[in-house]
Amino acid sequence: MLDSPIEYLKGVGPQRGELLRSELGIATFSDLLLHFPFRYIDRSRFHTVREIVATHEELQQVQLRGRISAPRAVGEKQSRRLTATFTDATGSLELIWFKGVKWIQQAIKPGEEYVVFGRPGSFKGKVNLPHPELELASVWDSGIESALQPVYSTTEKLAARGLTSRAIWKLQKALLPQIGGLLPETLGPEQVRWLGGITREEAFRQVHAPSDEHRMELARRRLKFEELFFIQLGLLRQKQITQQRSRGHVFAQVGEHLNSFHAKHLPFELTGAQKRVVKEIRRDMGSGRQMNRLLQGDVGSGKTLVGLLSMLIALDNGFQSALMAPTEILAQQHHATLTRLLGGMPVTVRLLTGSTKQAERKSILAALAMGQVHIIVGTHALLEDRVVFDKLGLVVIDEQHRFGVAQRARLWAKSEVPPHVLVMTATPIPRTLAMTLYGDLDTSVIDELPPGRKPIRTVHRFDTARNAVFGFLEEEIAKGRQVYVVYPLIEESEKSDLKHVMDGFESLSRRFPLPRYAVGMVHGRMDNTTKDFEMTRFKKGETSILVSTTVIEVGVDVPNASVMVIENAERFGLSQLHQLRGRVGRGAEQSFCILMTGDRLGNDARERIATMVRTNDGFEIAETDLRLRGPGDLLGTQQSGLPQLRIADLIADAELLQQARSAAQRVLDADPGLSAPAHAPIARTVRERKEMEWGRIS
Repeated sequence: MLDSPIEYLKGVGPQRGELLRSELGIATFSDLLLHFPFRYIDRSRFHTVREIVATHEELQQVQLRGRISAPRAVGEKQSRRLTATFTDATGSLELIWFKGVKWIQQAIKPGEEYVVFGRPGSFKGKVNLPHPELELASVWDSGIESALQPVYSTTEKLAARGLTSRAIWKLQKALLPQIGGLLPETLGPEQVRWLGGITREEAFRQVHAPSDEHRMELARRRLKFEELFFIQLGLLRQKQITQQRSRGHVFAQVGEHLNSFHAKHLPFELTGAQKRVVKEIRRDMGSGRQMNRLLQGDVGSGKTLVGLLSMLIALDNGFQSALMAPTEILAQQHHATLTRLLGGMPVTVRLLTGSTKQAERKSILAALAMGQVHIIVGTHALLEDRVVFDKLGLVVIDEQHRFGVAQRARLWAKSEVPPHVLVMTATPIPRTLAMTLYGDLDTSVIDELPPGRKPIRTVHRFDTARNAVFGFLEEEIAKGRQVYVVYPLIEESEKSDLKHVMDGFESLSRRFPLPRYAVGMVHGRMDNTTKDFEMTRFKKGETSILVSTTVIEVGVDVPNASVMVIENAERFGLSQLHQLRGRVGRGAEQSFCILMTGDRLGNDARERIATMVRTNDGFEIAETDLRLRGPGDLLGTQQSGLPQLRIADLIADAELLQQARSAAQRVLDADPGLSAPAHAPIARTVRERKEMEWGRIS
C-alpha cells in the first residue's frame, strides 16, 4: 500500500499528483509520510478583528473566526488580485490574494463561517490579511486533532493549485488511518526503551498529527535517531568488514630511506602531533590489516610531510606509493614539494595528470609497472585501468574535493592485497560531518603548527581605510616581504560591484610603480605557461605584489610572502577565507591577513569576518562555517557524499548523532553479525535498505 502512486490518495488525483511528484519528489504514499513538517504552529488561540487592527505590527500570525463575503477580482493582468471582506463580532478587515485567484474564487462559500489564519499586513493605513489559510468552521470543529499544526515545505506552484502547507497536512491526515500495521519496528528493544518507548508507527502518527507537544518531541527524536543510527551502522559495518576481510601488507621495517631522510633532509623537527600521527600510521601499517585512516590538519600543519614519511616506510618495505590530488595545480605542487624535500635521495618521484604528454605518459606507465617509480603523484588519471603498479602498498589521497569510497576502492583493485589508504584533508572537518562522511575511517588530527611559525594576525578594514592599508604594504615590502592581493572575480560583471582582478592589477600597478615595485597577476583563465611564469617570478622574489583570484587558494607555498589582502572579503565563505589566509605565515616572520569590505555588511558576513579576526583555529572556523552555511553548501552539493536527511539535521542534532553512533557501535560490539533475536528488526532493516536507499519506509 505504501508503494501506491500518490494520485490514488483521496484529495490528490492525477493533476495534483504530477505536481507533487515534480515539485517535491512525492511519488508514493511512502514519500508523503517521509515529507516531514519543519515546524509547528500553536492554533489554540483565536484573535478578534479589533485586536488585530490595534496591534497588527506586533503580531506574527493570527487566527480568527467569522464570515467571508463573496470574493471579487480587482485590477488587470499583473496587478489582478482577489479581495473578500472578513467579519466577526468586533469588526471587519480585507482578505487579499495575488496568486491562485481562480481556484480561491471557486472554493470560497460566501456567508459561511470560516476559520482564517495568516500574517497581518497593511496597505494605505488599512489592515489586511494577505493569502490567509481558510477552513470551514464546521470542518475545523469536527476535524481538528491538535492545537499544534504542522508546517510543511511547499512551493509557489503547489500553493497556486491549493496545495498549501495546510492542504498537505490534510493529505497526511487522510493517509494516517491507513498505515496501521504497515510500519514494522526497525530498532531493537534497548533502543526503543531509550527513546521513550515510542514505536515507529506511533512516531509517524505523532509527527504528522501530534496529540501534544511532549509526544511530538518524542516522535521527532525517535525518527531522527533512527535516520542517524542506520547511517552510522552502515559506516561502522563497512569499517568492521574492511578490518575483518582486508588483510593488509605488513610494513615491519623502518629502513634506510626513512632514517636517511630523518637524519639529512627533514626541514624541521617534527611536532608532537606529527610524531603521534606517524606512530598511529606505523601501528596501522604493521598490523596485518589494511589501514584506512583520515588525517585532518589545519593549513600549514605539515600533513604532506607526514604523508611523505608514510611513503618512505612503504619504500623501506619494498612497496610503491601513490599520492592522488583532485586538481592538476595541487598535483604539481605536491610533486614539486616531494622532489624538493627528498633532495638527492635515491627515490624516483613522477607526475601523471591529464595533460601529461603521450610519450612521457608511456614512459612513466612502463617504469611504474616495472617498479622503477617509487612514488607516483597524480590526479584522477591514476584511476585509469592502464595505470598498473608492480607492488602498490600505500595510497595517499589529498581529499580537497572528497573522493568517495568508490574511487578509493578503484585504487585498491590495483593490488592483490589492498594497499594501505591515508586520506588527507586540508580543511578541518566539523565533528558531525567527519562522523557522517568518514565514519568508516580511523581519524588522526595534527593540531600543532611547526616550530617557529607565528600565528597570523588578521584585521578587518573598510574600503575607506585603503590608503592606510597601502601604506602598511609599502612598509612590509620595504622589509623585503611580498604581498598577495586576492579578488573574487576575473573581470567586471554588470550585475556586480565586486572589485575585479584586471582593475585591481591596473590600480595597484599605478600605486606601486616600476622600477621600485613589481606587480604580477595570475587567474584561472591564463594558460598554464603564463601562470607558471608569473608564479615562478613571485617565488623568486622578482614580484613584490601578486594580484590573483582564488587560484592561489591551494598549492602555493612562498615563505617570504607575509601579507594576504582579501578584497570583498564579505563575499567569500569562511572555509575559503581560512584557506587563503593559510598562504601566508609559512616563514618565521610575522604575517598578516587584511580583510577588506564595503561599509554595509549582512549579519552572516559580519559573523564570518569577526570569526576570522578572532581565531586561527581551523576547527572552530569549520564549525562556524557549518552552522552558517549548512552541510550541503559547505561541501558542495555534488561533492558532499552526504546521505539525504529527511528529518535529522547534522548541525542541530550533533549530540543525537554521537548517541546514534555510540548505540550502533554497542550493537556491533555485542553482535557483529546482527544475529541475536533482539537485533532481528535491525538486521531486517539493513537487508531491506541495502545500499542505504532512503526513499522507502519499509
